[in-house]
Amino acid sequence: MSAKVAIQISETLFHHLQGIAQRSNRSVEELLTATLTIFLPPISAWPETLTHELAEMIWLSDQALWTATRPSFSNAEQHRLAELNDLNDDRSLTAQEDTERHDLLTQYDRALLRRAQAFAILARRGHSIPNYSELPYPE
Repeated sequence: MSAKVAIQISETLFHHLQGIAQRSNRSVEELLTATLTIFLPPISAWPETLTHELAEMIWLSDQALWTATRPSFSNAEQHRLAELNDLNDDRSLTAQEDTERHDLLTQYDRALLRRAQAFAILARRGHSIPNYSELPYPE
């Protein structure tokens, strides 16, 4: 199933799209569909609030995006998660420990997704993205 959407773009942008489409042996429609598919957050089983948050990051300033690339999962949280994972390897976790581990994993996943989205947007805007070894560590 597909839907038609009419949008108004500048003639300059249209000619740019047309040139890329011709060089790649695609139609402008195929190029736009592929571009939107790549650049929009994936449709997933993520909570709607997280999906919305990630999608809205496109409107943040570069400075706000660089701030979002900083680790938000603290060393203490990382240490506690590692401790709970080790305990889980040795024995069954208590209900409280399991809940804490689940909550920490959720926080970690969200922090990682936010950072990745911020880096992806910055890269699309032409910024140089640091290598993994150059990334800051959490405090």
